[in-house]
Amino acid sequence: MNLEWMAWTLPTAVFFSFIVLMLIGMTIWEIKSPTVNRKGFLPISTTRGDRLFIGLLSSAYIHLLWVGLTEITIWFALVISIIWMFLVMRWG
Repeated sequence: MNLEWMAWTLPTAVFFSFIVLMLIGMTIWEIKSPTVNRKGFLPISTTRGDRLFIGLLSSAYIHLLWVGLTEITIWFALVISIIWMFLVMRWG
């Protein structure tokens, strides 16, 4: 039987480690200070966890669109995604 495993590169390991650390941090934050639903610029009422999920998902789409539509280095998409995550978490 030939099982193929994912090739873990350093950037992949750092990315998934960062996601795990964010989830741990959000869990600790939720335990210390329970969240309440609030309405920001997003068209729905959200909690911190909802905004984190929406921000991560939309950042993935930003990267996919960037790779699919431009020839420019991916680092610009990273900067845009970080700014977007900040906006969603703060005012979303």
